[in-house]
Amino acid sequence: MNFPFFIARRYLFSKKSTHAINVISGISAVGVAVATMALVVTLSVFNGFHDLVASLFTNIDPQLKVIPVKGKTAPADDPLLTKIRQMPEVEVATETLQDMALATYGDRQAMVIIKGVEDNFDSLTHIKDILLGNGTFELHAADLNYGILGIRLAETLQTGYTFRESLKIYAPKREGQLNMANPEDGFVEDELYSPGVLFMVKQAKYDKNHIITSIAFARNLFAQQGMLSSLEIRLKPGSDFEAVKSRMQQVAGEKYHVYDRFEQQEDTFKIMKIEKLMAYIFLTFILMVACFNIIGSISMLIIDKKNDVVTLRNLGANDKQIVRVFLFEGRMISAIGAVVGILVGLLLCWLQQQYGLVGLGRSSGSFVVDSYPVSVHPDDVIVVFFTVIAVGWIAVWYPVRYFAKRLL
Repeated sequence: MNFPFFIARRYLFSKKSTHAINVISGISAVGVAVATMALVVTLSVFNGFHDLVASLFTNIDPQLKVIPVKGKTAPADDPLLTKIRQMPEVEVATETLQDMALATYGDRQAMVIIKGVEDNFDSLTHIKDILLGNGTFELHAADLNYGILGIRLAETLQTGYTFRESLKIYAPKREGQLNMANPEDGFVEDELYSPGVLFMVKQAKYDKNHIITSIAFARNLFAQQGMLSSLEIRLKPGSDFEAVKSRMQQVAGEKYHVYDRFEQQEDTFKIMKIEKLMAYIFLTFILMVACFNIIGSISMLIIDKKNDVVTLRNLGANDKQIVRVFLFEGRMISAIGAVVGILVGLLLCWLQQQYGLVGLGRSSGSFVVDSYPVSVHPDDVIVVFFTVIAVGWIAVWYPVRYFAKRLL
């Protein structure tokens, strides 16, 4: 057995001549454990919110989205897009056309994003899982075009689940000059009717201003016949996602970008990643403060064991081995705190997952979820463990060498 480690272990669990040293050592381990627990729980809560937001976007975002690099639209019959559609791993592909317009209902109006999609859009996404109302997912019937509004947009326009009258949609004409004497001539006007449902993604980005309708309506409204804003794709189950995406990008070349769900919402997830990083850095500073207790404990232990040091030297121990004894003492305190903190943190995360101990609001349904979401990622636990060990070892190294030179 390693001689310095053996002596350090005996010192850690044995009684000292001064009882306060045992108390301070215990407090040091508890302080490290609490800081470690806070790191585990906080990072897991951030993971929970990340996974929750990702699941919400999954209901309306496609697995893969192909968009033109230059300009807002591209020809729907582009040979590159045809090659992508015909890839054997593609199960569903739908063309979409999206642009801004003005919607009016009665005396209310709002700027909206019209997203025209094909009839197979419900096979591409989980749109049916987020529909509210007594109707069904329909985009058109005979000569009528239907529009499915986001729930917050419906509240703004006060349409209800079913329109009492048609929803007027206005988009600027792409050709010709605006006649100031008669500005209405500068707009294309069309109408949408209600299929009796609204959608609720629980994200303002969609719920506040999006209208889903047929792509034929969007092309007529924006004078974009034969064009698309994006090609949205769902892969067959069991497909190698990253490999297929890479091959699609090779086919698309420099003319199109191929985005996955996280890249489609890059800004949202980047902000969440930065917030998680800042929380990690902040709690690491708290951990460093907690490690100051270890410095005090080791300093008192060095003073208490001066006679033992003389005995160890007489038995043949050199200064390097003696210093390592106290280094191991401090490192074991930080290691015990790390292990206990991680175990307690994992226990709290499990209890939150099972029982939702910490709620988000006073009443059920006030938020997207009723309690803080938690998701434990093994890589985060590993990072926390090595962070605690590294901070603890660094905190111990300098004080032990400093006091050893002066007191031993």
